[in-house]
Amino acid sequence: MKSLLRTPTAQAMLAALLAGYLRFALRTTRWTLDGQEHFRPFAAGASAVFGFWHEFLPLMPALSLIARTLPFYRPTPIHTLVSQHRDGQFIAAVMRRFGILPIHGSSTRGGAAGLRNLLLVLGQGALIGITPDGPRGPLRQAAPGLAQLAALSGVPVVPLAARTSRRVQLDTWDRMPVPLPFGRGVVVCGAAIAVPRDGWREAVPAITQALNQTADRAVALCPA
Repeated sequence: MKSLLRTPTAQAMLAALLAGYLRFALRTTRWTLDGQEHFRPFAAGASAVFGFWHEFLPLMPALSLIARTLPFYRPTPIHTLVSQHRDGQFIAAVMRRFGILPIHGSSTRGGAAGLRNLLLVLGQGALIGITPDGPRGPLRQAAPGLAQLAALSGVPVVPLAARTSRRVQLDTWDRMPVPLPFGRGVVVCGAAIAVPRDGWREAVPAITQALNQTADRAVALCPA
């Protein structure tokens, strides 16, 4: 059975089912956006690197749902970095169904090619989503890649977090929540962080702190 579930056909079917469920759960959640003033320039078309902890990955497509309702919204290509591992391929298949385009690479496999492609699309004005503690942790500890990308590209890091009132907590390393339908939800957008080209090392702790602050605020705004 395990080998059958790993076939491309089975993986495609599972990705379609998961994406369909997430779309239903996210669309039936009553969302609010905290930090709209921080999000506004990027919803209007400015390029940025969106950073969020890996645990929030299933909730981040809600930001595109919210963005489309804003009067200043301008459609902008959105990409995300995913691992070349089989798990990354599965995540990529799910993200595509939300209009989020995957770029394959990681710190261990395909890293250089992934970085080049990220810089290319940022130069074209796209938005990038990255989980700096993914794909396997340590939990809420930012790897340097996010700061390096922002420094090389000249675009800011925008910290994000999300939470829903109705959810199931998975028994995974990041305690990832799966949203349930018909609840309340909040997406928190923090202030953009500029990363100097020669100062990315010093920016890593600041990015980590900003991501934790947005996560804490999401909990405070949506406690249950």
